[in-house]
Amino acid sequence: MKTLQRYIGRDVLSATLLIFMALIMLFAFFDLIHELGDVGRNGYTMSAAVLFVTLNIPSRLYELFPVAALIGTLFGLAQLVANSEYTVMRVGIPLAIATFLAGEYVAPPAERLAQTVRSASQGSASRIIARQFKSGFWFKQDLTFVNVRTVLADLKLLGVRIYEFDHDLRLKSVRIAESATYSGDGTWRLSNVKTTEIEAERTEVTSARTLDWETVLRPSLLTVYQVAPERLELNALYDNIRVLGASAQKTSRFEIALWNKVFYPIAVLVMMILALPFAHFQRRQGGVGFRIFVGTILGLAFFLVGRTFSHLGVLNDWPPLFSAVFPLAAFTALAIGMMWYIERR
Repeated sequence: MKTLQRYIGRDVLSATLLIFMALIMLFAFFDLIHELGDVGRNGYTMSAAVLFVTLNIPSRLYELFPVAALIGTLFGLAQLVANSEYTVMRVGIPLAIATFLAGEYVAPPAERLAQTVRSASQGSASRIIARQFKSGFWFKQDLTFVNVRTVLADLKLLGVRIYEFDHDLRLKSVRIAESATYSGDGTWRLSNVKTTEIEAERTEVTSARTLDWETVLRPSLLTVYQVAPERLELNALYDNIRVLGASAQKTSRFEIALWNKVFYPIAVLVMMILALPFAHFQRRQGGVGFRIFVGTILGLAFFLVGRTFSHLGVLNDWPPLFSAVFPLAAFTALAIGMMWYIERR
């Protein structure tokens, strides 16, 4: 029995990895085609486009794990299916762990670097130096350093800190604003501002309800550097929820992304269990082509249903946990139902 389990496990794992590589190459190809539309504009070169697509691969890796697990299991499952549920679980657990690690530690920094490379190659940062970090968005203009904790979907800024230095690189002033909105012509309207002026012999602190801040920073640059909540790590999502909640801002998109991040690795196991009933069906009708077709349809359905419920949850103010978990629960119920049907037969 152990020999059979090893055989099934090895076959399923190798098929899953093969399908996974094929999916990664296919999606990378589509991403490159999408980027070709911007090649030649604002100094955006072909090599920069290829680098941007390459840095986006970890994000695709995280998104495609469940689909690859489903198709790979359908493709690689042996004719003998006795004890295959246990074997698939043993294979699926390491893949689920790998999914979580990729989404938490590989994809987010790669996504930030990809946005930075794309922006720099297009000349967006020709006048300022900007980067996206876990602590938020940072940029430098002359002798001024600015940190923006959160950029909302409407490009409103939350948690703005402005550090100004003199020509001897001594800190001259610190300005902290609760939020900022773009009013046009390179001017941002800061709200609830606290300014600390630092001089040689004294320090002066002043407060203002609003204050205009002139800078070369434009919303277009923030759009380039902004990372979607779905591609942030758990700590960053939690920080965004906390900051937005404290400012009475809507947090549903970040909460849905957080719950998706928590439960998404389980989707690998669910997809592999969902593939098991088709090992019985394929002995009577169809073969490899049938399994690949079914796996592709089910994988795309899971991907689209998950995305749809995430967007509907934001638009309709559904409970974030429901929006994130319902697609997974529905496919889990489908897998259990199909297994029960097979056992009854």
